[in-house]
Amino acid sequence: QVELTETGGGTVQVGGSLKLSCAASGWVDEYWIMGWYRQAPGKSREEVAHITADGIERYLPAVKGRFTITRDAVKDTIFLQMNGLKPEDTAFYICIYYSPKIATDIYGQGTQITVSQ
Repeated sequence: QVELTETGGGTVQVGGSLKLSCAASGWVDEYWIMGWYRQAPGKSREEVAHITADGIERYLPAVKGRFTITRDAVKDTIFLQMNGLKPEDTAFYICIYYSPKIATDIYGQGTQITVSQ
């Protein structure tokens, strides 16, 4: 069983920065894929970014160039540095872990990010 522990989030003004982290513990697949989804009221859930254990990154076009996802593969932890935050980034952000070995998604508890004018 894998558990995810998330930190970060909160409220920031437009143009500000925040950093999220998400650590996987337990029976962690060495070939994991981890990232974040976000869900805003009245909008569909969208994948913000993900990264593989060997460092391949992918971003939602709307955040590319502003957000950076990184990993500490030894600690099975990922980070999302969010710069230049915009009001449209306001959402509930949820960490996700995917194990290709057992084709299973696991979700973290999530954190609210609010970008105010």
